[in-house]
Amino acid sequence: MKLCDLFEKGKFVVTGEAAPPKGTNTAKMLSEAAPLKDMVDAVNITDNQSAVVKMGSLAASRCLKDNGIEPVYQLTCRDRNRLAIQSDLLSAAALGIENVLCLTGDHVSLGDHPHAKAVYDLDSVQLLKIASGLNHGKDSSGNELDGSTDFCLGAVVSPCTEPVEMQVIKLEKKIEAGACFIQTQAVYDTRLLEDFMNRLARRNITVPVMVGIVFIKSASMANYMNKNVAGIEVPETIIKEFENTPGDGLKAKSLEITIGLVNAYKDMCQGIHFMPLGWTDMVPEVLKSTGLRP
Repeated sequence: MKLCDLFEKGKFVVTGEAAPPKGTNTAKMLSEAAPLKDMVDAVNITDNQSAVVKMGSLAASRCLKDNGIEPVYQLTCRDRNRLAIQSDLLSAAALGIENVLCLTGDHVSLGDHPHAKAVYDLDSVQLLKIASGLNHGKDSSGNELDGSTDFCLGAVVSPCTEPVEMQVIKLEKKIEAGACFIQTQAVYDTRLLEDFMNRLARRNITVPVMVGIVFIKSASMANYMNKNVAGIEVPETIIKEFENTPGDGLKAKSLEITIGLVNAYKDMCQGIHFMPLGWTDMVPEVLKSTGLRP
């Protein structure tokens, strides 16, 4: 089901995330996604996340759909020119994919093939425009299609990246280009999220926003994200809590902090996007503890 249909019905939408395998064996991916089935509305499938070679997100998305889990097909601009991107989108529609999240993609220098050529024929706004054009039956050159797509298109934004106003301005362009839902980079500071949402309100931006939360597993992981992942800012108070937690209590601490974040965010946004990094078994407990699912 398309996420935009759920938002139109007033549902608080919850999505999870799974990574395709580094190889052809989908067993681990499907095992990690299994706890999310019937608990979330869809599961994002990353596209060579962090510029590391994995199974294609389109094939992995279809694998999820075959196992009864609604996928959100993530598509980046990094690895394909406009011909390949449009071909992949038409293929996705033919395979029954309904939700597409359009991203720029991490630079190849961050991944396991740092000397690969980054394509970036399009940026994320242009990708959204082209995908929207396919929804209207035309390719990027204006040629008529024999059968159009009908995607629910999403875009990303980083509420904690300065200057925030530039993030909002680019988000407006993405919405004008066809984005009908927004997924944020991980947010751990309620005040920053509140400020961001107020900025959207002042500009009369009403497209549904799903707040991203990466499950933090340790203080070292939080410090790594602060130093290396653009747009993520884990407050020192959270890092201290993990530093003061013994190793066998880290998962419980992550659960406690995630529940607190969801309770703080759920009245400010229209959905939550969990990035569990393998701890998908924690998602059902978070949803039940926060009252988002029975």
